[in-house]
Amino acid sequence: MISATVVKLALWIYCKNSENDIVRAYAKDHFFDVVTNVVGLAAALLADAFFWWIDPSGAIILAFYTIFNWSQTVFENAVSLVGQSAPPEVLQKLTYLVMRHPQVKRIDTVRAYTFGVLYFVEVDIELPEELPLKEAHTIGETLQEKLEKLPEVERAFVHLDYECDHKPEHIVLSRLPNNQT
Repeated sequence: MISATVVKLALWIYCKNSENDIVRAYAKDHFFDVVTNVVGLAAALLADAFFWWIDPSGAIILAFYTIFNWSQTVFENAVSLVGQSAPPEVLQKLTYLVMRHPQVKRIDTVRAYTFGVLYFVEVDIELPEELPLKEAHTIGETLQEKLEKLPEVERAFVHLDYECDHKPEHIVLSRLPNNQT
């Protein structure tokens, strides 16, 4: 248990200063393991040497520590898990890249929403109506690849159209019976 704790301590020190959010999450997990191992081992040794009630007291302390730690993690990450819209500066960056992409006549929609620590991006663009399908597909695919190369983008979806004046598509109508709200 001591060697596992030393390894976890070394991993925590290595991971805690990383620029990568996922690696920093590993650092938190390693630190949690170090604390629980040290407190658990200390409580067991002290109970064996002094009073029997020290071990269950240590377990209670660890239970509260675990509840606090995981609750804090849930609150920190809840926003990114529910699909919150990207901040305006991210949307502006995406819009600029789309606008500068070859043969894009007009931009209908640019959306970006959280998917973990990164964003899902949805773009609706207008291309020339007379453009052959093969060329349109290539434009859409290269734009998708360009967007997915951004460090903050997990996945991009590009929708191609020949005009932007139609009614919004995919309107979700209420599926509840008339007597429910």
